[in-house]
Amino acid sequence: MSQEIRTLPRLPAAYNLIAFESVGSTMVEARKLAEQGEGVAPDGTLVWAREQTEGRGRRGNTWDSPKGNFYSSLIVRPDVMVARAAELSFVTGCAVFDTIGELCEPGLECRLKWPNDVLLSDEKIAGLLLETKAEAGKPVDYVIIGLGVNLKSNPDDTPYPTTNFLAQGQIIPDTVFLESYARHFMDWATRWVEDGFEPIRQQWRWRAKGIGKEITVRLANENLVGIFEDIDEDGSLLLSQNGTVRRIATGDVFFGPIPGEA
Repeated sequence: MSQEIRTLPRLPAAYNLIAFESVGSTMVEARKLAEQGEGVAPDGTLVWAREQTEGRGRRGNTWDSPKGNFYSSLIVRPDVMVARAAELSFVTGCAVFDTIGELCEPGLECRLKWPNDVLLSDEKIAGLLLETKAEAGKPVDYVIIGLGVNLKSNPDDTPYPTTNFLAQGQIIPDTVFLESYARHFMDWATRWVEDGFEPIRQQWRWRAKGIGKEITVRLANENLVGIFEDIDEDGSLLLSQNGTVRRIATGDVFFGPIPGEA
């Protein structure tokens, strides 16, 4: 049974923090709240837990979620159509990048990996997950932004290298990370609302890994190798293959061959 945290971090007044010592999944809890409407879960409702027992990542993959790391799901209710909801992944990526820049000692290389990962020294240290609900032809009802960050431990059974802050010599309490992340997300979300996606896209680009270099993109039914040209005006990846540019809305990026595959 979930148990609430008694001493809460101090967040900007725009947030409605709901905190647990342990929970099955912050995404599931956030979804339950969001479905009850804006009166119960207004824009800025943030579900935070110190442990998840049933954490999930992209494509329903299990997300190892022991105590010591950071797990949150943020409910936002922007006045946009569903086509723009994916832009929040880039807004969040920039916020996490700046959080790491604020909290870590100089010298560590942080990069954003399309579409939803954060790398530290070329190893995954954080992952994002977006869930959107909207009716056809209407603005979104809500978007839930899930974030998991490896503060003290990391999984080792993944198809890509992972790391954690403690292994990199950085001691970051989860409460400190939450307070910084909340501030930076609010700043970036405000820019997005006021100025649109293009300034966010440009800021994400210079924080990104692999633009201009050869990458492998794993899709549902095929793997594509090409040059990572850019991200499109809606955040799609532009992959150049023999002079032809292919637009990719979703996929997994690898900087080299996919481990375990010929």
